[in-house]
Amino acid sequence: MSVRTVSLGGSGYSGVLPATRDEALAAAGALARELPLPGSGGTLELWEALASVASVDLGAVRALEPHVDTVAILDQAGQTALLEPDSTWGVFAAEGGNEPVTATLVDGGWTLSGVKPWCSLADRLSNALISATTTEGDRRLFAISLASVTVEEGAWHSRGLAEIPSGPIRLDAVAATPVGDAGWYLTRPGFAWGGIGVAACWFGGAVGIARSVFASVKADNPLALMHLGAIDELVQSGRRALAEAAALIDAGTDDRLLARRVRGTVAKAAEEIITRSGHALGPAPLALDDEHAKRVADLTIYIRQHHAEKDDASLGSALLKKDVSPW
Repeated sequence: MSVRTVSLGGSGYSGVLPATRDEALAAAGALARELPLPGSGGTLELWEALASVASVDLGAVRALEPHVDTVAILDQAGQTALLEPDSTWGVFAAEGGNEPVTATLVDGGWTLSGVKPWCSLADRLSNALISATTTEGDRRLFAISLASVTVEEGAWHSRGLAEIPSGPIRLDAVAATPVGDAGWYLTRPGFAWGGIGVAACWFGGAVGIARSVFASVKADNPLALMHLGAIDELVQSGRRALAEAAALIDAGTDDRLLARRVRGTVAKAAEEIITRSGHALGPAPLALDDEHAKRVADLTIYIRQHHAEKDDASLGSALLKKDVSPW
Protein backbone atom coordinates (compact mmCIF):
# COMPACT_ATOMS: atom_id res chain seq x y z
CA MET A 1 0.00 0.00 0.00
CA SER A 2 1.22 3.51 -0.78
CA VAL A 3 1.68 5.44 2.47
CA ARG A 4 1.87 9.23 2.60
CA THR A 5 5.38 10.19 3.64
CA VAL A 6 6.11 12.04 6.86
CA SER A 7 9.06 14.35 6.29
CA LEU A 8 11.51 15.31 9.01
CA GLY A 9 13.27 17.62 6.61
CA GLY A 10 14.52 15.07 4.11
CA SER A 11 12.87 13.75 0.98
CA GLY A 12 11.16 10.92 2.84
CA TYR A 13 11.26 7.19 2.18
CA SER A 14 10.15 6.43 -1.36
CA GLY A 15 9.47 2.69 -1.05
CA VAL A 16 6.22 0.86 -0.35
CA LEU A 17 5.46 0.69 3.37
CA PRO A 18 3.01 -1.51 5.32
CA ALA A 19 -0.26 -0.09 6.62
CA THR A 20 -1.41 -2.87 8.99
CA ARG A 21 0.16 -5.13 11.59
CA ASP A 22 -0.03 -8.20 9.35
CA GLU A 23 1.47 -6.33 6.41
CA ALA A 24 4.28 -5.16 8.68
CA LEU A 25 5.04 -8.68 9.90
CA ALA A 26 5.03 -10.03 6.34
CA ALA A 27 7.32 -7.28 5.06
CA ALA A 28 9.58 -6.84 8.11
CA GLY A 29 12.51 -8.87 6.84
CA ALA A 30 12.65 -7.30 3.40
CA LEU A 31 12.09 -3.78 4.71
CA ALA A 32 14.76 -4.08 7.37
CA ARG A 33 17.26 -5.01 4.65
CA GLU A 34 16.26 -1.96 2.59
CA LEU A 35 16.12 0.69 5.33
CA PRO A 36 19.33 2.42 6.44
CA LEU A 37 20.88 1.49 9.76
CA PRO A 38 20.97 4.22 12.41
CA GLY A 39 24.28 6.05 12.36
CA SER A 40 25.00 4.95 8.79
CA GLY A 41 24.33 8.33 7.19
CA GLY A 42 20.68 7.58 6.48
CA THR A 43 19.20 7.92 9.97
CA LEU A 44 16.78 10.63 8.83
CA GLU A 45 15.43 8.40 6.06
CA LEU A 46 15.02 5.50 8.52
CA TRP A 47 13.03 7.60 10.97
CA GLU A 48 10.95 9.12 8.17
CA ALA A 49 9.99 5.61 7.10
CA LEU A 50 8.97 4.63 10.64
CA ALA A 51 7.05 7.88 11.12
CA SER A 52 5.29 7.42 7.79
CA VAL A 53 4.02 3.96 8.78
CA ALA A 54 3.01 5.28 12.21
CA SER A 55 1.02 8.14 10.69
CA VAL A 56 -1.26 5.58 9.03
CA ASP A 57 -1.39 2.84 11.67
CA LEU A 58 0.51 2.62 14.93
CA GLY A 59 -0.12 -1.11 15.17
CA ALA A 60 1.81 -1.58 11.93
CA VAL A 61 4.82 0.38 13.13
CA ARG A 62 4.69 -1.30 16.54
CA ALA A 63 5.17 -4.61 14.73
CA LEU A 64 7.84 -3.28 12.36
CA GLU A 65 10.07 -1.16 14.61
CA PRO A 66 11.37 -3.97 16.90
CA HIS A 67 12.47 -6.02 13.88
CA VAL A 68 14.26 -3.00 12.44
CA ASP A 69 15.90 -2.42 15.84
CA THR A 70 16.94 -6.07 16.00
CA VAL A 71 18.76 -5.78 12.68
CA ALA A 72 20.64 -2.72 13.95
CA ILE A 73 21.54 -4.45 17.24
CA LEU A 74 22.82 -7.60 15.54
CA ASP A 75 24.74 -5.51 13.03
CA GLN A 76 26.49 -3.67 15.86
CA ALA A 77 27.24 -6.99 17.53
CA GLY A 78 28.57 -8.52 14.32
CA GLN A 79 25.99 -11.30 14.55
CA THR A 80 23.67 -10.74 11.59
CA ALA A 81 24.06 -14.45 10.75
CA LEU A 82 21.34 -15.03 13.36
CA LEU A 83 18.80 -13.38 11.02
CA GLU A 84 17.19 -16.10 8.97
CA PRO A 85 15.41 -14.88 5.79
CA ASP A 86 11.80 -15.37 6.96
CA SER A 87 12.31 -14.69 10.65
CA THR A 88 10.43 -11.99 12.56
CA TRP A 89 11.94 -10.51 15.70
CA GLY A 90 10.99 -8.67 18.84
CA VAL A 91 13.12 -7.00 21.51
CA PHE A 92 12.09 -7.94 25.05
CA ALA A 93 14.22 -5.89 27.42
CA ALA A 94 11.74 -4.71 30.06
CA GLU A 95 12.54 -5.72 33.63
CA GLY A 96 10.28 -6.42 36.58
CA GLY A 97 8.01 -9.07 38.01
CA ASN A 98 8.47 -11.69 40.68
CA GLU A 99 10.40 -14.16 38.52
CA PRO A 100 13.00 -12.18 36.57
CA VAL A 101 14.70 -14.03 33.75
CA THR A 102 18.06 -15.52 34.72
CA ALA A 103 20.74 -16.84 32.39
CA THR A 104 22.71 -19.94 33.32
CA LEU A 105 25.81 -21.28 31.59
CA VAL A 106 25.65 -25.08 31.48
CA ASP A 107 28.21 -27.21 29.64
CA GLY A 108 29.25 -24.28 27.46
CA GLY A 109 25.70 -23.30 26.48
CA TRP A 110 23.33 -20.68 27.88
CA THR A 111 19.75 -21.30 29.02
CA LEU A 112 17.15 -18.80 30.23
CA SER A 113 14.47 -19.34 32.86
CA GLY A 114 11.89 -17.02 34.39
CA VAL A 115 9.06 -14.73 33.34
CA LYS A 116 9.67 -11.74 31.06
CA PRO A 117 6.99 -8.99 31.03
CA TRP A 118 5.92 -6.80 28.11
CA CYS A 119 6.65 -9.20 25.25
CA SER A 120 4.86 -7.72 22.25
CA LEU A 121 3.59 -10.21 19.65
CA ALA A 122 5.38 -13.13 21.29
CA ASP A 123 2.59 -15.36 19.99
CA ARG A 124 3.32 -14.38 16.37
CA LEU A 125 7.05 -13.72 16.09
CA SER A 126 9.65 -16.38 15.41
CA ASN A 127 12.51 -14.98 17.51
CA ALA A 128 13.43 -12.35 20.04
CA LEU A 129 16.33 -10.55 21.61
CA ILE A 130 15.79 -10.77 25.35
CA SER A 131 17.65 -9.36 28.33
CA ALA A 132 18.52 -11.52 31.33
CA THR A 133 20.69 -11.43 34.42
CA THR A 134 23.43 -14.03 34.68
CA THR A 135 24.19 -15.98 37.83
CA GLU A 136 27.19 -13.64 38.24
CA GLY A 137 24.85 -10.64 38.32
CA ASP A 138 25.63 -9.28 34.85
CA ARG A 139 22.87 -8.07 32.55
CA ARG A 140 23.25 -9.55 29.07
CA LEU A 141 21.33 -9.77 25.84
CA PHE A 142 20.44 -13.10 24.24
CA ALA A 143 18.78 -14.34 21.07
CA ILE A 144 16.11 -17.03 21.44
CA SER A 145 13.55 -18.91 19.42
CA LEU A 146 10.03 -18.16 20.62
CA ALA A 147 8.93 -21.68 19.70
CA SER A 148 10.27 -22.81 23.07
CA VAL A 149 8.52 -20.27 25.32
CA THR A 150 5.07 -20.25 26.87
CA VAL A 151 2.99 -17.16 26.14
CA GLU A 152 0.74 -16.31 29.08
CA GLU A 153 -2.59 -15.65 27.42
CA GLY A 154 -5.26 -13.25 28.58
CA ALA A 155 -3.02 -10.59 30.12
CA TRP A 156 -3.48 -7.91 27.43
CA HIS A 157 -6.64 -5.82 27.95
CA SER A 158 -5.53 -2.57 26.34
CA ARG A 159 -7.96 -0.73 24.04
CA GLY A 160 -5.00 0.93 22.34
CA LEU A 161 -2.70 -1.29 20.27
CA ALA A 162 -5.18 -4.07 20.88
CA GLU A 163 -3.69 -6.05 18.00
CA ILE A 164 -0.23 -5.99 19.65
CA PRO A 165 -0.69 -8.23 22.71
CA SER A 166 2.22 -7.50 25.04
CA GLY A 167 1.82 -9.82 27.95
CA PRO A 168 4.42 -11.95 29.73
CA ILE A 169 6.19 -15.08 28.52
CA ARG A 170 7.53 -17.92 30.62
CA LEU A 171 10.92 -19.52 29.87
CA ASP A 172 12.04 -22.86 31.24
CA ALA A 173 15.67 -23.61 30.39
CA VAL A 174 15.26 -22.12 26.91
CA ALA A 175 18.41 -22.34 24.79
CA ALA A 176 19.91 -18.91 24.15
CA THR A 177 22.72 -17.35 22.13
CA PRO A 178 24.54 -14.42 23.79
CA VAL A 179 24.56 -11.19 21.80
CA GLY A 180 27.49 -8.96 22.72
CA ASP A 181 29.40 -9.11 25.97
CA ALA A 182 28.04 -8.62 29.47
CA GLY A 183 26.63 -5.09 29.79
CA TRP A 184 27.10 -4.37 26.09
CA TYR A 185 23.42 -3.92 25.22
CA LEU A 186 22.90 -0.89 27.45
CA THR A 187 26.28 0.78 26.90
CA ARG A 188 26.51 0.63 23.08
CA PRO A 189 25.73 3.90 21.22
CA GLY A 190 22.87 2.23 19.36
CA PHE A 191 20.85 1.81 22.55
CA ALA A 192 20.12 5.55 22.62
CA TRP A 193 19.62 5.64 18.85
CA GLY A 194 16.99 2.92 19.02
CA GLY A 195 15.17 4.84 21.74
CA ILE A 196 14.92 7.86 19.45
CA GLY A 197 13.63 5.60 16.67
CA VAL A 198 10.69 4.77 18.93
CA ALA A 199 10.10 8.51 19.39
CA ALA A 200 9.93 8.81 15.59
CA CYS A 201 7.05 6.33 15.74
CA TRP A 202 5.28 8.45 18.35
CA PHE A 203 5.84 11.47 16.16
CA GLY A 204 4.27 9.76 13.15
CA GLY A 205 1.18 8.87 15.18
CA ALA A 206 0.90 12.48 16.34
CA VAL A 207 1.17 13.66 12.73
CA GLY A 208 -1.73 11.35 11.83
CA ILE A 209 -3.87 13.00 14.51
CA ALA A 210 -2.75 16.46 13.40
CA ARG A 211 -3.81 15.65 9.85
CA SER A 212 -7.30 14.76 11.09
CA VAL A 213 -7.56 18.15 12.81
CA PHE A 214 -6.35 19.95 9.69
CA ALA A 215 -8.95 18.15 7.57
CA SER A 216 -11.81 19.05 9.92
CA VAL A 217 -11.18 22.61 11.10
CA LYS A 218 -13.32 25.32 9.50
CA ALA A 219 -12.14 28.87 8.83
CA ASP A 220 -15.02 30.36 10.85
CA ASN A 221 -14.13 28.53 14.08
CA PRO A 222 -11.52 30.68 15.87
CA LEU A 223 -11.01 28.29 18.80
CA ALA A 224 -10.39 25.34 16.48
CA LEU A 225 -7.99 27.52 14.48
CA MET A 226 -6.12 28.31 17.69
CA HIS A 227 -5.72 24.61 18.40
CA LEU A 228 -4.62 23.97 14.82
CA GLY A 229 -1.92 26.63 15.10
CA ALA A 230 -0.72 25.24 18.42
CA ILE A 231 -0.65 21.72 16.95
CA ASP A 232 1.51 22.97 14.08
CA GLU A 233 3.99 24.40 16.57
CA LEU A 234 4.11 21.07 18.42
CA VAL A 235 4.62 19.09 15.22
CA GLN A 236 7.45 21.38 14.19
CA SER A 237 9.16 21.13 17.57
CA GLY A 238 9.09 17.34 17.37
CA ARG A 239 10.28 17.37 13.76
CA ARG A 240 13.19 19.67 14.53
CA ALA A 241 14.26 17.56 17.51
CA LEU A 242 14.29 14.37 15.43
CA ALA A 243 16.02 16.00 12.45
CA GLU A 244 18.76 17.46 14.65
CA ALA A 245 19.22 14.12 16.41
CA ALA A 246 19.53 12.28 13.08
CA ALA A 247 22.25 14.68 11.93
CA LEU A 248 24.14 14.36 15.23
CA ILE A 249 23.96 10.56 15.18
CA ASP A 250 25.21 10.37 11.61
CA ALA A 251 28.06 12.68 12.63
CA GLY A 252 29.09 10.13 15.26
CA THR A 253 27.73 11.57 18.51
CA ASP A 254 27.34 9.31 21.53
CA ASP A 255 25.70 11.94 23.76
CA ARG A 256 23.66 9.93 26.26
CA LEU A 257 21.48 12.96 26.99
CA LEU A 258 20.30 13.20 23.40
CA ALA A 259 17.79 10.36 23.55
CA ARG A 260 16.31 11.59 26.83
CA ARG A 261 15.84 15.08 25.46
CA VAL A 262 14.35 14.01 22.13
CA ARG A 263 12.05 11.37 23.60
CA GLY A 264 10.80 13.88 26.18
CA THR A 265 10.21 16.56 23.55
CA VAL A 266 8.30 14.23 21.23
CA ALA A 267 6.29 12.58 24.01
CA LYS A 268 5.12 15.92 25.38
CA ALA A 269 4.22 17.14 21.90
CA ALA A 270 2.25 13.96 21.23
CA GLU A 271 0.38 14.21 24.53
CA GLU A 272 -0.60 17.81 23.87
CA ILE A 273 -1.64 17.05 20.28
CA ILE A 274 -3.97 14.33 21.59
CA THR A 275 -5.49 16.79 24.06
CA ARG A 276 -5.83 19.65 21.58
CA SER A 277 -7.37 17.39 18.92
CA GLY A 278 -10.10 16.50 21.38
CA HIS A 279 -10.71 20.15 22.22
CA ALA A 280 -10.75 21.14 18.55
CA LEU A 281 -12.92 18.30 17.24
CA GLY A 282 -15.10 17.36 20.20
CA PRO A 283 -16.29 13.82 20.91
CA ALA A 284 -17.64 12.93 17.46
CA PRO A 285 -14.45 11.53 15.84
CA LEU A 286 -13.53 9.65 19.01
CA ALA A 287 -16.93 7.97 18.96
CA LEU A 288 -17.77 7.74 15.25
CA ASP A 289 -14.48 7.69 13.30
CA ASP A 290 -12.87 4.29 13.74
CA GLU A 291 -9.50 5.29 12.25
CA HIS A 292 -9.14 8.43 14.39
CA ALA A 293 -10.37 6.74 17.57
CA LYS A 294 -7.92 3.87 17.07
CA ARG A 295 -5.01 6.23 16.44
CA VAL A 296 -5.72 8.23 19.61
CA ALA A 297 -6.04 5.06 21.72
CA ASP A 298 -2.92 3.54 20.15
CA LEU A 299 -0.78 6.63 20.64
CA THR A 300 -2.00 7.13 24.21
CA ILE A 301 -0.56 3.79 25.32
CA TYR A 302 2.46 3.84 23.01
CA ILE A 303 3.86 7.07 24.45
CA ARG A 304 3.71 5.57 27.92
CA GLN A 305 6.99 3.95 26.96
CA HIS A 306 8.19 7.41 27.99
CA HIS A 307 7.98 7.39 31.76
CA ALA A 308 6.85 11.01 32.08
CA GLU A 309 8.10 12.66 35.28
CA LYS A 310 10.36 9.70 36.07
CA ASP A 311 12.27 10.21 32.81
CA ASP A 312 12.34 13.98 33.38
CA ALA A 313 13.88 13.39 36.81
CA SER A 314 16.45 11.06 35.24
CA LEU A 315 17.38 13.79 32.77
CA GLY A 316 17.64 16.35 35.54
CA SER A 317 19.91 14.06 37.55
CA ALA A 318 22.16 13.56 34.52
CA LEU A 319 22.38 17.31 33.96
CA LEU A 320 23.54 17.93 37.54
CA LYS A 321 26.56 15.71 36.89
CA LYS A 322 27.90 18.34 34.50
CA ASP A 323 30.40 20.85 35.82
CA VAL A 324 28.63 23.84 34.23
CA SER A 325 25.13 24.69 33.05
CA PRO A 326 24.37 22.90 29.76
CA TRP A 327 22.57 25.93 28.31
